[in-house]
Amino acid sequence: MFKSNEGQTIPNVTIPVRADNDWATINTESLFKDKTVIVFSLPGAFTPTCSSTHLPRYNELAATLNKNGVDEIVCVSVNDSFVMNAWAKDQEAQNITMFPDGNGEFTDKMGMLVDMSQVGFGKRSWRYSMLVKNGVIEKMFIEPQKPGDPFEVSDADTMLEYINPTAAKPQAISLFTKPDCPFCVAAKEMLTNAGYSFEEIKLGKDASLTSLKAMTGKETVPQVFVEGKHIGGSEALAEYLEK
Repeated sequence: MFKSNEGQTIPNVTIPVRADNDWATINTESLFKDKTVIVFSLPGAFTPTCSSTHLPRYNELAATLNKNGVDEIVCVSVNDSFVMNAWAKDQEAQNITMFPDGNGEFTDKMGMLVDMSQVGFGKRSWRYSMLVKNGVIEKMFIEPQKPGDPFEVSDADTMLEYINPTAAKPQAISLFTKPDCPFCVAAKEMLTNAGYSFEEIKLGKDASLTSLKAMTGKETVPQVFVEGKHIGGSEALAEYLEK
């Protein structure tokens, strides 16, 4: 069983990071000082659960977590800085601070280093999350020690529930667009001005015209979905927002 470190001070570690084509360092003492920080740690960048759910949901809920007192969200993985930077770019995870624990030093001091040699990973981090206030661990959510890659308690929604059970979560909004479309620009501005975050699905890059027609029955953009409901184009969106 993994031991919870609740009530303990975060390990003091300095790691190298690659930023702006040069080397720098991140020190945990300065990273966590006088701040409320969420840390979530996972087995590896670009791996299925980490890429499809764990990282994206923390990135999606970042604004809500910020409104509820969280200053920063940190993702830890036993990967080098180049890999973590590439993953953050691929995931468009602009709300997450990447902590590339390439040597596993931080993870080892946390007591969360595990041997995954059977799948060719070497030593990696067990999946967990924690809330850290001014360098002291207040709460830890450690995945159960069972075969496979359990993902039951270290997710962003569980953390938000702990911080504020009554917090309003953002609506899931998707917007089909295409380049050089003035109506698409107008739709994005409407959503942004109304305070909504949204996923932009670009025709030709993220989806095809066939996908658009299959989902909406339309051939024009923009097309907006809110919580799975098809709202329509820019005029329909304006009417929806007025209500």
